[in-house]
Amino acid sequence: MNSAPAIVFSFALSFYLYAKSFAKDSLTALGGDTGNMVYDWFIGRELNPREGDFDWKEFCELRPGLIGWVVLNLSYAFVHYDLNGGHISASMVLINLFQAFYVWDGLYQESAILTTTDIISDGFGFMLAFGDLAWVPFAYSVQARFLVEPSHDPKLGVFALAAIICLKLAGFSIFRGANGQKDQFRRDPDHPDVKNLSYITTKSGRKLLTSGWWGLARKINYTGDWLMGLAWCLTTGVQTPVTYFYAIYFCILLIHRAWRDDDCCEKKYGEDWPKYKRKVPYVFIPGII
Repeated sequence: MNSAPAIVFSFALSFYLYAKSFAKDSLTALGGDTGNMVYDWFIGRELNPREGDFDWKEFCELRPGLIGWVVLNLSYAFVHYDLNGGHISASMVLINLFQAFYVWDGLYQESAILTTTDIISDGFGFMLAFGDLAWVPFAYSVQARFLVEPSHDPKLGVFALAAIICLKLAGFSIFRGANGQKDQFRRDPDHPDVKNLSYITTKSGRKLLTSGWWGLARKINYTGDWLMGLAWCLTTGVQTPVTYFYAIYFCILLIHRAWRDDDCCEKKYGEDWPKYKRKVPYVFIPGII
C-alpha cells in the first residue's frame, strides 16, 4: 500500500492550517504560539481549526486514519486468505478483530474524545495531521501486513491465543473503564456510578478525581491502551522485532504525552497540581511508577 498521497496531504494540510491560524477569530493552543515558525507549524498553532461547523482536528482524529487502518487490515486478510489456499490463520483473525473493535469503540465513544489531551490542549499541526492521516493507518497495520505471508503464521497454540485474548480484555477493561469513568464524571458528577468518588476542587473550579481508576494512577488509561497494543504485537509470535515496533513506539509516545500533559496541568492548576500529585503519586502503574 502506498502511503505517499497521505503524507503529501498531511504536509499540505499543515501548511494551510498554519496560515489559517493567523485569522482574527482563531484560538491559539497553549504552547503552539512560540514565535518559532517551524515548531509552531509542527506542534499546531491553532487549537481547534474549523471550517464553519467542521472541526479539522476531531474529524482527522476519528475518521480517515482509523477507518483506513481497518480497511488496510481487511485487505491484508483477503490477500492472506488467497495465498493460504482459502484458509485464514488464527493470528490474522485475532489482529483484525482486536483492531477493528478498538476502532469501533473509538467511534462509538466519540463524545469521550472531547475530554482528551489532543482535543483540549494540543494544537492541530503537522504532528497530529501526519499521525492521524498517514502514521496511524500505515504503521498500525504492520502486524496484519506481516501476517499476509502464510509462512509468517506463528501457529500459536490454544493457551497462547487464550493468554493474548485475556491480555487484550484486561487492557480494554482498564482503558475503557478509566476513560468512561472520567467522561461520566465530567458530564454528570452526581451520576450514581461516580457520585461517591473523591476529588479535589481546584481554584479554577475544575475537579480532579482522586479515587476509582484515577486514584490508582494519573494515566491509568494509558497503561490499558498500551496493554492492548502489546496484545496486538503478540499475535505475530516472536519471529521478528519489527512487529513489536508499535509497543515500543507507543510506550515512548505515551511517556512523552504524559510529560507534556503534566507540564500543561502544572500551568493550568498552579499550586493545586502538586497537591493532586501527592494524593495520586503514580503515573502509569499503581505502586511502581
